[in-house]
Amino acid sequence: MSTKIVTAAMVAIGDELLSGRTKDKNIGHLADMMTMVGIDLREVRIVADDEAAIVEAINAVRSRYDYVFTSGGIGPTHDDITADAISRAFGVECVYEPEAMALLGAMYERRGMEFTDARKRMARMPLGARHIPNPVSTAPGFAIGNVHVMAGVPQVFQAMLDALLPGLQVGSPLLSRTVRSPFGEGDIGSPLTEVQKNHPETSIGSYPKFDGKNFSTDIVVRARDPQALAAAEADVQAMIQAITEARAKA
Repeated sequence: MSTKIVTAAMVAIGDELLSGRTKDKNIGHLADMMTMVGIDLREVRIVADDEAAIVEAINAVRSRYDYVFTSGGIGPTHDDITADAISRAFGVECVYEPEAMALLGAMYERRGMEFTDARKRMARMPLGARHIPNPVSTAPGFAIGNVHVMAGVPQVFQAMLDALLPGLQVGSPLLSRTVRSPFGEGDIGSPLTEVQKNHPETSIGSYPKFDGKNFSTDIVVRARDPQALAAAEADVQAMIQAITEARAKA
């Protein structure tokens, strides 16, 4: 079976994320949406509002993955430096983009509000960047190369991502099956390792549970090929049956 793998990384930007003042909601949403459309989210980095740190993170991941998504740092305040950092990472000038200026200027005029220098900062982006529409609050995100820069406010981030998804190249969806084991990880660890070795085209994860009295494990088998998935799932079930029978004889 032919499978196509498309990969992505995320860089979440903001001092407030690292201090704990803001609890990130965008990473989980992006992971859910990437899984849904068949893109593998392979790496997530959280970096401070520090231009050098943002540049380093962006340049590290943009050459490694098909897509990079960022959140945060494109607002009107002095510490919103993501546009400057992305421009520096790509070696281009950060400019007041004319279409973004027009969109924001018209929005503030409709609202009877002054289009201040601070608000104009939201129209800054790398020279040659493409807009990411913002149906929530008008100020656009932007994309340059394979890097997609979005707001940190979850409602806006989600709306921008919705606008992006139809234009992204996607891969073969990752399929999964969950097998519930009545045994803890200590009991299944060794035989499950053998099952994984016998099915290298799959990914098998174990997730322990405790109900207050007994340990059990959810075993999740993932693969892109349905036949490979079914074969590994069958071997996991056979492993559990073998342990059950061995316990019964003991």
